[in-house]
Amino acid sequence: MKKLTVIFILLFSLKIFAQVSPKDTIRVENYPRDSVSTKKAKSEGQVLTEIQEANAAPAAMKFNPTKAGLYSAVLPGLGQYYNKKYWKIPIVWGGIGTGVGITLWNQKQYTKYRDAFIAQLNGQPHEFSDVPGITADALGRVQDRAKRQRDYAIAVTGLVYILNIVDAVVDAHLYEGRKDPDLALKPTVIYDEFGKQNSKAGLSLSYNF
Repeated sequence: MKKLTVIFILLFSLKIFAQVSPKDTIRVENYPRDSVSTKKAKSEGQVLTEIQEANAAPAAMKFNPTKAGLYSAVLPGLGQYYNKKYWKIPIVWGGIGTGVGITLWNQKQYTKYRDAFIAQLNGQPHEFSDVPGITADALGRVQDRAKRQRDYAIAVTGLVYILNIVDAVVDAHLYEGRKDPDLALKPTVIYDEFGKQNSKAGLSLSYNF
């Protein structure tokens, strides 16, 4: 009898514990009910402004042609950097660097033949004294050619320098024109209504105002 009573008590206890679940518990906390939210609702004007800003087109970049020209005049290629045309910088540096290198080389040649020419006129030994057939006239012609090539190299280098400035100014000035939908330059097919030849390819320049 005692055993049956103990077994009955154990079964009854297990049944009670099985019915208790953490999900059945109720959590009671005291929250303040008199609190006031500090967040204010947006007005219709603010909402409309945010929508317009989100849908607005991105602002177009503007470059100052005067600044671009001054930058290129101070340092060739700097105006192209200002215009964000980075691929033009090696071209500018290569053109000017090549011109300066050719100028210096021809100046060295001119100085060498000039010294030899003066020494030949004065009957003094020089670098080309052991070369047969060297005369003052030959040395004079060689020095003149070296001087002429040096002057050409200086002129070409100066032209590249000026073109570098012009390119920066024009590129900055025409930037907005390239972004203008009213101004377009594109390939097209030209139809000649009165001619007997086939259609020809060409360029179409459209300007709307």
